[in-house]
Amino acid sequence: MKLATLKSAHRDGELIIVSSALSRAVKATDIAPTLQQALDQWHDCEKALTARFLALESNELSNAFAFDATKTTSPLPRAYQWADASAYVNHVELVRKSRGVEMPTSFWTDPLMYQGGSDSFIGPRDPILLADEAWGIDFEAEVAVITTDVPMGVTPEKAGQYIALVMLVNDVSLRNLAMNELGKGFGFFNCKPSSAFSPVAVTPASLGEAWDGKKIHLPIISHLNQKWFGNPNAGIDMTFDFPTLIAHAAKTRPLGAGTIIGSGTVSNSDRSFGSSCIVEKRMLETLADGKPSTEFMKFGDTIRIEMLDANNQSIFGAIDQEVMRYHPPA
Repeated sequence: MKLATLKSAHRDGELIIVSSALSRAVKATDIAPTLQQALDQWHDCEKALTARFLALESNELSNAFAFDATKTTSPLPRAYQWADASAYVNHVELVRKSRGVEMPTSFWTDPLMYQGGSDSFIGPRDPILLADEAWGIDFEAEVAVITTDVPMGVTPEKAGQYIALVMLVNDVSLRNLAMNELGKGFGFFNCKPSSAFSPVAVTPASLGEAWDGKKIHLPIISHLNQKWFGNPNAGIDMTFDFPTLIAHAAKTRPLGAGTIIGSGTVSNSDRSFGSSCIVEKRMLETLADGKPSTEFMKFGDTIRIEMLDANNQSIFGAIDQEVMRYHPPA
C-alpha cells in the first residue's frame, strides 16, 4: 500500500491512497483525514486503507484521479518527532579520517542519533529556500521509517513490528555552519534546516523481497543538476538496522505514533557506487588529491533522489528540488 498527502488549506493536508504504479490515487479522508490521524489509529485504519488500495489497484473506484506528485506535501507535513541517525558508520569514519581525527570504537556499537526540526517539512517538489550560499548547502539521500506507538525499552528483536511505513529523505544540511555548532558540544540546530520526504510512503509489505524486516536492499539514486551522483545500496554497510535504531530512540522514552526515524546518509564502502551527499565526495577528493573539487550547492542547483524496484519503476516517487534564495519578510 502507498499513501501520500495532498496539499490543502489545512496545514496537515489530505490523506490519499496511491496506486503501485504511482499513476492514480483516491482520497481516504473518510477513513482518516490525515496520515497522522491514520497512524494514531493504525490498527483499525490500516485494514480500511488496504481494502481501498486493493480496490484502486483493481480499477474498481470511479472516484480515482491522476496522481500528481507536485501537488503533494511530504507524507507527514509535520511530525511529533523526527530523529535522524548515522547508521552507515563507514561514512562517519570517512568524515573523521579526512579531518585526521580518530573515530571512537563505540561508534560501531552505539548508534549516533539527533533530534531534528519536525514542524515544517518541505514538499518533495518544493524549493529548498535558504538565505545564503556561503552556508555550504548539501543534500543527504536517506531512507526513513514511520512508526506506530512504540513502548519505552522495546528491544531490537521486537521493534520491527512498530514500523508502519517506509519513505525517502533529503536531509538538507548546511556544512559550513555545522563545525561551529558541533564545537559547542550541544548538537545540531542551525545547520539542519527543514528536510523533505518522498511523495509517497509505503508499507513494508509492499516492498516485497527488497525489505527483509530490518532494511531495504535497493540502491538510492541521486542526480545533482541532472547528472548522476551516486546509487549506493541502502541494504549494504548499514551498521545499525531500523529495529536497532528504533530501540535506541526508545531506550528512555516511548515514541508516539508518527515518529520518523532516518537512516542517515546512505553510503557503501565500495566507492564505485558514488555518494549520497556532497560532503562525502569532497572527503574522498581530499583524501585522494589533498583538497576537494566538488562545490556545495548554489542557488539554481537541483537535486533528485529516487529508488527504483526490480522493474525500474519508481517506488516512492522522486524528491526533485531546486535550491532558491529565501527573502525574509520585511
